[in-house]
Amino acid sequence: MKVLFIGGTGLISEAVSKLTVAKGHELVLLNRGARSSFVPEGARVLVGDIRDVNAVSQLLKDEEFDVVVDWIAFTPDHAQNDLKLFAGKTKQYIYISSASAYQKPLQHYLVTEETPLENPFWQYSRDKIACEQLLMEAYQTNGFPVTIVRPSYTYGDTMIPASLNSWQYPWSLVDRMRQGKKIIVHGDGASLWTMTHNSDFAKGFVGLLGHPDAIGEAFHITSDEVLTWDQIYKAIGAAAGVEPNLVHMSSDFLCARNPELVGGLFGDKAVSAVFDNSKIKRFVPEFKANVPFAEGIKRTVEYFEAHPERCQTDEAWNAAMDAMIEAFEAGIRS
Repeated sequence: MKVLFIGGTGLISEAVSKLTVAKGHELVLLNRGARSSFVPEGARVLVGDIRDVNAVSQLLKDEEFDVVVDWIAFTPDHAQNDLKLFAGKTKQYIYISSASAYQKPLQHYLVTEETPLENPFWQYSRDKIACEQLLMEAYQTNGFPVTIVRPSYTYGDTMIPASLNSWQYPWSLVDRMRQGKKIIVHGDGASLWTMTHNSDFAKGFVGLLGHPDAIGEAFHITSDEVLTWDQIYKAIGAAAGVEPNLVHMSSDFLCARNPELVGGLFGDKAVSAVFDNSKIKRFVPEFKANVPFAEGIKRTVEYFEAHPERCQTDEAWNAAMDAMIEAFEAGIRS
């Protein structure tokens, strides 16, 4: 197949791009060319900005694709622009949504694709829901060939995943652990979560490319391994060669001190996330997640250590962690 990825070099998509080429598909990446080191050999890059619809329309006017995947559509305006660009021009359009769109709080601990979409805590998730609704309406009304994929927390070589870490400088968490500083864990550390390695996600995703029965369907693709947050932080520490000094704080306290955390905690990580993957396994029988978190995070730490330019720390984030710890401990003493 000839496949277009809008993006294709990000944390999740770079692993999918690599596997797509390995499976023999012709892959074209449309992006701004800022992460060329993550373009797999054999892929072709069209440099452009998907937000400039007229320019992209001209860029793609002589191209035809069996599948189009948009990795970077976040708002209904983005989805509407994709409808303008690709309606009637592809056999399948895959929209990357988010598992954070699922109901918060959950009525049942086990998440299936039929779990309602409702997130009153996070605008990011509500925008993803609105995109899904827009695209599914286009499918139901005009036959637009949409497939929806909802990743949960997916990591790879370039991401050290945690509920609290610096997004720009993720090595900050490992550095803090190695210095013996206190590490904040939301809640009591016993709630359940699912971490998925991007190479595992890729296997399920690539199996959906060109799958005729996937049109009009939604899927999440995650590991079946379920961990507590304490186990996650201890696995990161073990990969870094240390025992982390964990401090548990309620999500209420953390969000009161830093309202920017509301979406990521109440709208996502403070709620247990256990996924039923039977649907993706039914559509893609070869899909199986084989990378346990302890192994995957060890690879990640080794990757960072092999790329010292990535081992930068975020002093503003460190200061924010110290301030919350100080306030928390002062409250306990009083």
